[in-house]
Amino acid sequence: QVQLVESGGGLVHAGDSLKLSCVVSGGAFNIYPMAWFRQTPGKEREFVAGISWSTDATFGHTFNADFAKGRFTISRDNPKNTVYLQMDSLKPEDTAVYYCAKHKLAYGLGSRVSSDFDSWGRGTQVTVSS
Repeated sequence: QVQLVESGGGLVHAGDSLKLSCVVSGGAFNIYPMAWFRQTPGKEREFVAGISWSTDATFGHTFNADFAKGRFTISRDNPKNTVYLQMDSLKPEDTAVYYCAKHKLAYGLGSRVSSDFDSWGRGTQVTVSS
């Protein structure tokens, strides 16, 4: 049983930074694309950033939602079974519960579609005050 556990959320001021972590256990990690999503009450879960399975300079690939470009950076440390989300220049509208997710298919580039992911963490709350 694959388990994903997020950490690093908290209450910060606008303009501050946070780094979220997601540790994966119970299964292979380094062959699956990963992603971060977020959700606020009453809204659907939305894609934030994704990363391919490989960290190789040639085959490694990351991609962000438009709102995250230039502010958020996704990365992974395969030996540590961990994926990160560095969030800079945070805004009040970034307030949400942030979830990490493991893609269904191994050795891929990843996806922005939540139904392509079969394992999810419980989330970590990020609150940005103005």
